[in-house]
Amino acid sequence: MTDNGQEDQDHLVAVVGMAGRFPGAPDVEHFWENLLAARETITVLPDRADPAHPEFVPAYGVLDGVGDFDAAYFGLSAHDALITDPQQRLLLECAHEALERAGHCGVDRPVTGVYVGTGGNGYAEAVRARLHEMPFVDEWRVRQATAPDFAATRIAYHLDLTGPAMTVQSACSTSLVSVHLAVQALLNGECDLAVAGGATVVPHLPAMRYTPGGIVAADGHCRAFDADSDGTVSASAVGVVVLRPLAEALADGDHVHAVIRGSAVNNDGRHKAGFTAPSVVGQAEVIRTAHEVAGIDPHEVGYVEAHGTGTALGDPVEVAALTRAFGSGEGREAPCLIGSVKTNIGHADAAAGVTGFIKAVLSVEHGVVPATLHYRSANPAVDFATSFFEVNAATRVWPTGGPRIAGVNALGVGGTNAHVVLAQAPHRGESAPATGHELLLVSGRTPAAAEAAADRLADHLAVHPGTHLGDAARTLQVGRTHHAHRRFAVASGTQDAVTVLRERATAAGTGALSDAELVFMYPGQGGQHIGMTAELYDGEPAFRRALDEVADAVAGSLGFDLREVLYPRTDTDRAAAAGRLATIEVGQPAVFAVQYATTRLLDSWGLRPSAVTGHSLGAYAAACAAGVFAPTDAIRLVAERGRLLGAVPAGAMAAVRLPEEEVLRLLPADITVGAVNGPGQCTVTGPAASVARLAQELIGRGLEARVLRIATAGHSPLVDPITQRFAEAIEALPRERPTLPVLSDTTGAWADADAVRTSGYWVRHMREPVRFGAALDTLFGAPDRVLVDVGPGRTLATLTRQHAAYDTKQSVVRLAPHPAEEASEKAVLLAGVGEMWARGAHPDFVALQGDGPRRRIALPTYPFERRHHLVPPTAPLPATAATPATSMASSASVAAVTAAGLPAAPPEVATARTDAVADAPGRASAPEYPPVLKAVLTAFGQALGYPDVDPRDGLFDLGGDSLTATKLAAWAGSTFHVTLKASDVLRFQTPSAFAALIEERRFDAGAEPKENPAT
Repeated sequence: MTDNGQEDQDHLVAVVGMAGRFPGAPDVEHFWENLLAARETITVLPDRADPAHPEFVPAYGVLDGVGDFDAAYFGLSAHDALITDPQQRLLLECAHEALERAGHCGVDRPVTGVYVGTGGNGYAEAVRARLHEMPFVDEWRVRQATAPDFAATRIAYHLDLTGPAMTVQSACSTSLVSVHLAVQALLNGECDLAVAGGATVVPHLPAMRYTPGGIVAADGHCRAFDADSDGTVSASAVGVVVLRPLAEALADGDHVHAVIRGSAVNNDGRHKAGFTAPSVVGQAEVIRTAHEVAGIDPHEVGYVEAHGTGTALGDPVEVAALTRAFGSGEGREAPCLIGSVKTNIGHADAAAGVTGFIKAVLSVEHGVVPATLHYRSANPAVDFATSFFEVNAATRVWPTGGPRIAGVNALGVGGTNAHVVLAQAPHRGESAPATGHELLLVSGRTPAAAEAAADRLADHLAVHPGTHLGDAARTLQVGRTHHAHRRFAVASGTQDAVTVLRERATAAGTGALSDAELVFMYPGQGGQHIGMTAELYDGEPAFRRALDEVADAVAGSLGFDLREVLYPRTDTDRAAAAGRLATIEVGQPAVFAVQYATTRLLDSWGLRPSAVTGHSLGAYAAACAAGVFAPTDAIRLVAERGRLLGAVPAGAMAAVRLPEEEVLRLLPADITVGAVNGPGQCTVTGPAASVARLAQELIGRGLEARVLRIATAGHSPLVDPITQRFAEAIEALPRERPTLPVLSDTTGAWADADAVRTSGYWVRHMREPVRFGAALDTLFGAPDRVLVDVGPGRTLATLTRQHAAYDTKQSVVRLAPHPAEEASEKAVLLAGVGEMWARGAHPDFVALQGDGPRRRIALPTYPFERRHHLVPPTAPLPATAATPATSMASSASVAAVTAAGLPAAPPEVATARTDAVADAPGRASAPEYPPVLKAVLTAFGQALGYPDVDPRDGLFDLGGDSLTATKLAAWAGSTFHVTLKASDVLRFQTPSAFAALIEERRFDAGAEPKENPAT
């Protein structure tokens, strides 16, 4: 075998994600820990003993929480969740988790196929036995909820996967055949990503009947290949893997756990003793074929994860087939290890193949082969003497040098055999060092889920402090679904991230809108300072290009390079630059330049405003963002404006905390109101000496007044001599109709699209007071708007929050630190991006990450908010220590299928109500509703699975669908003798609206309801 160069990768498939539930292990990590610790997680079940055979020890690989499911997350009603086969529910959750762990749960996921299978578990029979308690469930509904035909398509539907979706059934080899089919689909170009695996989940264990000499072990242990083996032990398990062509996985930064070099599937045909018997010929042939496809020599294989059931016929035949396929073993440096995960967890039937596959992947990835339990001496019927296989009885490091290669066997009753060849992933260099701040995102469908997701991530980073934060950020940004309730953290290291995530400083709020309306607000002069945006200029190419563009354009007008003022290199240069930046001639173009560059940077990240406004000088950056002025024209106009304002008599401005009416009574003749930023937020303007004198007088009276760092008297009569020349400068420039709404800070109203192009508009803007408070009143009219202070500084964010009409529900975002704030500019900007995302914006996270190589890594998955949904068995069994009443069927489960005992409404429905929480202790008695509404509420509850439906709850909010609507329409028509269709229910989705429609139809038809419509 050659190294995995590019020429070899066309037929190779990467394993990029894994998820599962196993006996004693809720996930893959715990499963691997159990294997390394040589733990057996099979449970002895004394109450399932066979009285006829006291020597029999009943045992099973029990899966915890088989009845628990987050129905609301997948849009299912409680009733639909109740009747859906638990193994299909768990497959759905594990498919979601596997895609999350692969970093491919985002909106830009490649075309994804699904190849899964399930085992038989008797759940459909349990549901059918309760149909008399479920009036809105019929045989079609039962079949759709339980038949294995729908296992793959259910996943495809709920996860929006658009590649092929195929249910696979080949008994014990089902899930490894699924892997093989997924590999073929990827290599044939039928999909770009594939989910493969299987599940066997038995929610209600039947009584166990022991047959001496049969396939079930008498002592409750699976002793594969051992002299004392006498059968296997059954188990429940779920396993799912995510596969992708290796070349694409490497190019896209996926984490590659292992590489599938080749696979094969065949059937024994009649080359065996009987239908259920295994075949040496068939098994050997499938192994040889897989080796040929993989392009390897058998002596390169260091480990085989065997089917290894511990049965009298199965183990000898399997080893004989392996020996025939592998040949004499000449050239081997060490024995080929062989083992079976069934000794740990039992035989998981349809999930057995993928469980062994996951074990082998982890072994290849980590270079460790876990022990095969209970092996003391070889089964005499197994011919190890003529083979080079050795049962791996103790956990050990990989036995051979060179690239690690393993084989995985799965052999189905009926003769369908599968073999997969796995190899160690190619070596890859580390991600580029994470040197700056990173934006970490978590979200949930409910506020509680968002908090739980933040806690999970914090706990993970605390336990894994070496996590590459840049890789984590990339995975969370592009590899996860972004739900409505959102949290984020900006951090420069894992400990920093843990602290921020646990502080709850960035609450998810009321939930993000589907598409946030961003309003960019540009402040005027006053926030400028030496070095502002230096970090962005040095580290963000898009920012640098934009600032260079306008700095070059204005250099001729200024007579120097604006960048020398913004980013001086020496202390001497800093002193000179500070003096220049304090002047209006330089300060104004400097502020415009950084505002324009910030806007372009945000644009490169996919963050574009829906509307713009500015404060005084900021109106020019707003107009430029709206396309009124070209950037190079705009900065030259701003420079000319600054030069003209610098030529007027020395002026000043002062902030006064009084209402405009009171300020006007205090002003001398030569001072006017220059700005009204809100009730009690005024700025006065006039000659410098007069402004300074007024400020001192007001302070002496105990009033709040402060002279601003603006060396001009803009928005006052002092600018009258320059207005003509300014108008001529504007007339000389091309001006376009705005492409965005522009909110005028002169009137506080939306500017006319034609007026904003005229010189008169801008002359008036220079001369008249700024009325930013009125502009805020307009913006506050739509509380869902996200108001973004583009900077520099945080002046407008502060003014917005100080406004009397400000509501804390209104999102105000700042993008730059205060000049006196010791904070990273990139960190503050990323926090602003996070806040915009949290309110529903859609940043281009690929662009945000830049050009540095980043990887997808395994991180904590979504915190499902599970509830118990399980139809009780047809003949309830007594609870045992292994199957407590809380996890298996109980008397409470019987009530769960009746309207009186259904679970409460989903969290997002229940929390949206303004009345008392359903089922709260001591709550007021239920209100008395009119008979028709009462009947409709009962019907909704029975059809959807909730006992306490509110008249305002929507059908879809409760997990209903068109089939539910059809049944409700049929019920209403039969009960009230009116004509109704499913479309009526879909149009009038709430019980109150539907009841009103029934009353209207009854009145029109003169119909009379049945005597007891609520029954």
